[in-house]
Amino acid sequence: MDLRIFTEPQQGATYDDVLAVARATEDLGFDAFFRSDHYLAMGDGDGLPGPTDAWTTLAGLARETSRIRLGTLVSSATFRYPGVLAIQVAQVDQMSGGRVELGLGAGWFAEEHAAYGIPFPAKRFGLLTEQLEVVTGLWGTPVGETFSFDGEHYTLTDSPALPKPVQRSPLDPSRAGVPVIVGGGGPTRTPRLAARFGAEYNQSFPEIASVPGRIAHIRQACVEVGRDPQTLVQSVALVLCVGRDEAELARRAEAIGREVPELREHGVAGTPDEAVERLTWLAEQGVERVYLQVLDLADLEHLQLVAEAVAPHVPQA
Repeated sequence: MDLRIFTEPQQGATYDDVLAVARATEDLGFDAFFRSDHYLAMGDGDGLPGPTDAWTTLAGLARETSRIRLGTLVSSATFRYPGVLAIQVAQVDQMSGGRVELGLGAGWFAEEHAAYGIPFPAKRFGLLTEQLEVVTGLWGTPVGETFSFDGEHYTLTDSPALPKPVQRSPLDPSRAGVPVIVGGGGPTRTPRLAARFGAEYNQSFPEIASVPGRIAHIRQACVEVGRDPQTLVQSVALVLCVGRDEAELARRAEAIGREVPELREHGVAGTPDEAVERLTWLAEQGVERVYLQVLDLADLEHLQLVAEAVAPHVPQA
């Protein structure tokens, strides 16, 4: 099982704060550092000093890390034109030496769109579908050929489809591309998108008991489009809160404004042994990768504890 660190910098973090967590992620042996793609703090916090742009941040981290994979969970289709997004992601992939992954979703947080003047149409699934078609189409077009697209939302005419990512597409290694992560709770359309475009299907903060059923559903979607379900990585994102004892656990829960019983029910939380138990159960259900949502970016000892007392005891691929 891959363990990835997942952060929410819109809640209040500078680039240096994010860099410190990314470096700890790398030094402590975790698989990847991911971040949200949001522009407005959620909840009661003030969000100071303000948001950092996801792909600007990842470009910096690409040059200041050397091993971990980097990506978004997830970028919003409303934030960027797909041609621009394809260029940004390909460039950061080059800057990182081929360590980037793109999580892409339809977007949901209306308030941040209003706060920064970003259009937020009521129906966004079509935008997401066309973005996936355009981004992967641009990357996969052979060098020397052009890419055109005539959709309901986007039109591209004779694009040179440059630059290319360093990586090859996991779905078609003969073409350039980066791993695409598709996630969401929709019962039909989202699984079909994942089966068509995704290297990975992510369940973000699911009810724990629902995980096996969702995995079965996405695997069936793969079968329906003629894809081997084993080629689609199954992942979940869950909040992380681990303490050596109840006092340390309570302190960490208070720091992120959560209650210990709720964290134990919904996240990877409790003592190290409890965290191992939750992760082992997820692995038994078919989860291959877990994004550990770290909400207190200043608490690097939290990451060290998980690296030393939890990670060595989870099932290995």
